[in-house]
Amino acid sequence: MVKKLSLAVLATLATAALADINVGVSLSATGPAASLGIPEKNTIALLPTQIGKEKINYIVLDDATDPTAATKNIKKLISENKVDVVIGSTTTPNSLAMTDVAVDHETPLISMAGSAIVVEPLDAKRKWVFKTAQNDAHMATAIVQHMTDKNVQTVAFIGFADAYGEGWYKEFAKIAEARKLKIVASERYQRNDTSVTGQILKILAAKPDAVLVGGAGTPAVLPQRSLKEKGYKGLIYQTHGVANNDFLRVGGKDVEGAFLPVGPMVVAAQLPNDNPVKKSALEYVGKYETAYGKGSVSSFGGHAWDAGVLLQAAIPQALKSAKPGTVEFRRALRDALEGVKNTPAAHGIFNLSANDHQGYDQRARVMATIENGAWKLIK
Repeated sequence: MVKKLSLAVLATLATAALADINVGVSLSATGPAASLGIPEKNTIALLPTQIGKEKINYIVLDDATDPTAATKNIKKLISENKVDVVIGSTTTPNSLAMTDVAVDHETPLISMAGSAIVVEPLDAKRKWVFKTAQNDAHMATAIVQHMTDKNVQTVAFIGFADAYGEGWYKEFAKIAEARKLKIVASERYQRNDTSVTGQILKILAAKPDAVLVGGAGTPAVLPQRSLKEKGYKGLIYQTHGVANNDFLRVGGKDVEGAFLPVGPMVVAAQLPNDNPVKKSALEYVGKYETAYGKGSVSSFGGHAWDAGVLLQAAIPQALKSAKPGTVEFRRALRDALEGVKNTPAAHGIFNLSANDHQGYDQRARVMATIENGAWKLIK
């Protein structure tokens, strides 16, 4: 009788364990994108450990900004940790590398990368992929508008020689052409390069009114620093991929005066009170800075927070039709993510659909500049 009771208790405990929702996370806490991945990792620790009556387990792995490592991570998370959903990765190349594995195992993937190619075009493969960072087109539109307001007529581009740089050039070039901006030079560099002198000399020879740097994190400092060293006097633009304090720290005086689009949370305290994102942005900023210190918050941590926002909205719906740990639950969770509507987050208001797996509109970005080593909202 005792033996039978013990087996029953063990069975009950095993069932309870299986009821937990396992969330896999692969991000770039080391490597060239570490300044993006570290605040994301810090933010995962702030996400709820219970949604409804279900316990949430987060299994966090570092992919070192390496697509091969990102692929290994998602395979491990799915096969060994039996995760129901994966958050990751930090960068576009790593997120793209993870996509096939997510699709093969019918596991929702929520990317924190910037490039729209992570979720566009929304084909059979990308139906399993969602993202929390604003699409390049959202941000490029804001940049082009600011350029035209500043009477810029010619512009040069220098960006990463990877999916992030190419994605940005594609979106920017399309919008620039529509607004009659002439691109007079287009150059590329590697994230780990230590010099871009050759590329900058070609850009200077083209005499552009403005230069757009299509980079992310601290590696995006290099082109702007080189432009300043060579005496460039035109306008310099960065992408939202640099919106963290490490970029300001490493760039110092060399990045002063740069213009860039950012998510509202980067300048949350400066937003007017009627901004629809201010309340939800300040909620995240407050929780992060309480945990890690005043002024420590980063745009990229916000992308991880917003992945949590999506899960908090979608998990209760998925639980209505399936139990965690099953393919049925993963499918239900994918469907529920697609149905998230009017949900305030750190960077915007989510409205996802079968045709849009990012779900933000123009409320998800504002223009800012770097002034005295800090982000300043351009009103």
